[in-house]
Amino acid sequence: MSAPTLNHQATGYDARQAYCMAKAAELAYQDREQIEATAAEWGFDRVRHHHSTFSPPFALSDTQAYTMASPTMIVTAFRGTEPVQLRDWLSDTTTPPWPGPAGTGLVHYGFAEALRAVMPSVLAAVEELRDAEQTVWFTGHSLGGGLAMLAAAWLHFEDPRLSAQGVYTFGQPRTCDRSLASAYDKALKGRTFRVVNNNDIVAQVPPEPVFHHVASLRYIDSSGRVRESMPAVSNLLDRGKGMMADPLAPAGDGMRDHLMKAYVAALEKNLP
Repeated sequence: MSAPTLNHQATGYDARQAYCMAKAAELAYQDREQIEATAAEWGFDRVRHHHSTFSPPFALSDTQAYTMASPTMIVTAFRGTEPVQLRDWLSDTTTPPWPGPAGTGLVHYGFAEALRAVMPSVLAAVEELRDAEQTVWFTGHSLGGGLAMLAAAWLHFEDPRLSAQGVYTFGQPRTCDRSLASAYDKALKGRTFRVVNNNDIVAQVPPEPVFHHVASLRYIDSSGRVRESMPAVSNLLDRGKGMMADPLAPAGDGMRDHLMKAYVAALEKNLP
């Protein structure tokens, strides 16, 4: 498993950085030994692992992540979870949302539980490893994408000295109310990029209008091209085209588009 060199000073959306962050998010699904070996290949000589359990509805779940550090950059990547399980507890709206960071807006309580379980460990690792003013980055896929965005929010609003240089998420669900989304977009504009692959089903939960996405969308169309935006009608037509790519199982397109390997493959095709 290899990846192009990560750029610790990248600004704005960068196709190569997006691919690198997707590879880092993909690596979060591997075991500790593989994570450490691959991080070393990428020039990150120190790795800390994070693992904690929490209790959303339906089943006990766990939050897993790793933080890797080089002399110039610190990256925390959060691991995702099974799409069906994630969809189940994110669709539950019977429990009130939790207060957001520094009292800013509201967060879906499942995400709040998941992040609270592991954030102290992540923060301790970033503070320990940031010994040379390294830039700080967050990434993740699925549940991990939501946690990456929220971790950046918590850092910025609770401890601005550690505000993230960049956040790339893949197949991220909606995480928070309009108030926190707006404050986040203002605070981390140009530093957060929410990548969504065509009909990815997880990017469509939990339901609006209670929960909202942060901005800075990068949409992967049905042909695999990354777009900054698409007119509403064109977007609907493109999503329909994606569903018809497999006429024998059109309903499965949302799950196929959510796979981390689909994101990596598409972003690799978009490398300059």
